[in-house]
Amino acid sequence: MQLWVGLGNPGAKYAGNRHNIGFMALDQIAVDHGFAPFRSKFHGQLSEGRLGSQRIALLKPDTFMNLSGQAVRAAVDFYKLTPDAITVFHDELDLAPGKCRVKQGGGHAGHNGLRSIHGHIGPEYQRVRLGIGHPGHKDRVAAYVLGDFAKAEATMLDDLMRGLSDGAPALAAGDSAKFLNAVSLRVAPPRSSTGTRPQGKPVPQAAAPSDAPMGKATPAAKADAVPQADARSPLQRLADKFSK
Repeated sequence: MQLWVGLGNPGAKYAGNRHNIGFMALDQIAVDHGFAPFRSKFHGQLSEGRLGSQRIALLKPDTFMNLSGQAVRAAVDFYKLTPDAITVFHDELDLAPGKCRVKQGGGHAGHNGLRSIHGHIGPEYQRVRLGIGHPGHKDRVAAYVLGDFAKAEATMLDDLMRGLSDGAPALAAGDSAKFLNAVSLRVAPPRSSTGTRPQGKPVPQAAAPSDAPMGKATPAAKADAVPQADARSPLQRLADKFSK
């Protein structure tokens, strides 16, 4: 049994906030992998299902961000889990938007949700860090994380969510490298390296320089010119010579 926790704040007011990207991730996974509907439990919203052979409980705390540890503690006690069975999905200021990293243990870096979880179960749990970028100054952080994603970020966010869902079975199996590769394939798919030209596209021809004198053949034109055979008879050529 594994417990996956998505961090965010409850209520429609916060639904589109950058701080709620953890909730968004769990919602996408639940829908794509046929989890049971979320129901109220453990001071939060809980959904259960399977990813491959692994049984997974998805938890979105209803306690607001800075009290997230209460919901996590209640679920951990009920399922009798150790920290190595817990994965927390959260927003990460120190990663560019769309980036994703997996980390085992460590500090909370000032994140209020992680700080609360640390206080209830300690730091030795796995985190999926979801990049949202940094506003540039610490005084702007609170308003930034509680602001909605910009419209220009919609495609990036959708690709990231789909990548997380694609890789979820690998994450459940403990293969974080395969999980991150699945995310990368959605967020930054590889470009074609064949160098082939699309069908129907003509190969462009070199144009004559725009500053070539009127009536003067360009070097390229001279090189392409083919001499024409002289069809005159020898007598005619001689007559033409003395007539000039």
